[in-house]
Amino acid sequence: MQSTHNQIGSAIRKRGRGKIFFADDFMTFDTNVAVRHTLSRLCKNELLVRLSAGIYLYPKIDEQIGVLYPSIETIAKAIAKREKSRLIPTGVYALNALGLSTQVPMKVVYLTDGAPRVVKVGKKATINFKKTAAKNLAFKGKYTTLIVFALKEIGNGKATESDLQKIKEALSHETYATVLHDAKLAPEWISRIILTLYENE
Repeated sequence: MQSTHNQIGSAIRKRGRGKIFFADDFMTFDTNVAVRHTLSRLCKNELLVRLSAGIYLYPKIDEQIGVLYPSIETIAKAIAKREKSRLIPTGVYALNALGLSTQVPMKVVYLTDGAPRVVKVGKKATINFKKTAAKNLAFKGKYTTLIVFALKEIGNGKATESDLQKIKEALSHETYATVLHDAKLAPEWISRIILTLYENE
């Protein structure tokens, strides 16, 4: 019979590099303590990289760069998938995703219907999952969702012509039905901007 170390190592390799794992994924192999001890050893042996408490990466390796880390978004989505929860990106992250800011946020906030918590990733980055009302998770469009929360971050009347042009370009990727649906969920001033920009394409 294989040891816990070999069983877990084999299961990780079968999934392939670049995959994110959770300690709970391996609890059928042994006790909680034994599994966590094994994962710690696999990190020391450099098979795994510990991203955060209970979250691990079987990394892709670049000959020049070394370990290729997943984005904060990828990690957040992996957590949400595991917990079967929905996510809405907010603040500076939404601005960056739309090209309205070059700042790469190290503290990302997501609205969710899952468990509220803060996940530390590495030494500097954090993912803050904030519980929110169902209305805030009812948006349908990828771009309209980002636009609503980017404009909230910018503030009423503070978007520049350059900002509005980039928002208009992003809206071109959405259907009229999606834009109309999501505009109805947004604050009135944001709804007005979205509809005006979309209808004046």
